[in-house]
Amino acid sequence: MTESAHTPLPTVAQALQQAAAQGLARIDAQMLLLHCVGQGDAGRAWLLTHDNDALTPAQAAQWGQLLSRRLDGEPVAYLTGHKEFFGLSLQVDARVLDPRPDTETLVEWALELLQPLSKPKVADLGTGSGAIALALQHQRPDAEVTAVDASLDALAVASANAQRLQLPVRFVHSSWLEQLEGLFDAIVTNPPYIREDDPHMPALHHEPRQALTSGEDGLDDIRAIAAQAPARLTAGGWLLIEHGWDQAEAVAALLQTAGFTAVQHRHDLAGIVRCTAGQSPTAHSRVQTVK
Repeated sequence: MTESAHTPLPTVAQALQQAAAQGLARIDAQMLLLHCVGQGDAGRAWLLTHDNDALTPAQAAQWGQLLSRRLDGEPVAYLTGHKEFFGLSLQVDARVLDPRPDTETLVEWALELLQPLSKPKVADLGTGSGAIALALQHQRPDAEVTAVDASLDALAVASANAQRLQLPVRFVHSSWLEQLEGLFDAIVTNPPYIREDDPHMPALHHEPRQALTSGEDGLDDIRAIAAQAPARLTAGGWLLIEHGWDQAEAVAALLQTAGFTAVQHRHDLAGIVRCTAGQSPTAHSRVQTVK
């Protein structure tokens, strides 16, 4: 018999202790272990009530692989194959970005601005997994939501999510607004905004680079969107952009240069100015910060 055959299989509690000893965040370990034992929908309370249960040999082997991959920086969403976003369970993989909770700030803001409108038309640029577009469509069934991406791989992921969730989002293959026609009441986007030389990029090597970086200052795609959007917005329509933690002033300046008014900011969950929006030309121009 090999030495490994004599090694007892870890219990649920021991597996979590192993992850903690290797420096893995507790929430990540819990989510991966629930996935490993086939209890992904059970919640973390299940781990407490089954802490003395031993993993099966297959579960122990999978746990070791998942632990190693997460410690290498692979997102939990890629390892489990799904991510919760604005109350929706999305299927995700390495073809798209791992949706971040802070992006829900953009969705909430868009919903506020669209609230007075009946049957609003909305475009989500760079949809990725479809997170923003699907959340808006789910919250506003009367809306006509169009999701855009230059990546056919991303569109495949997003459209599969839409079909599974039975949400009638329309998908368009386009570089930003180039292939879109008609006018929209709101254009929302979480575009690439990281500088090419950003020191954090190596930690994100599992995610698609083209969905992360955007030129020397990280603003190339936002410049393109700000330039294209006015021709695709209704009078008084809004452009809402998620951006980097230190880009609010630069993005506000780009919007104002493009003719947007009532330029405003919103903070993310950590209190950082994360989103900036502007309205298609009206009488007055000003910058507001709203928490």
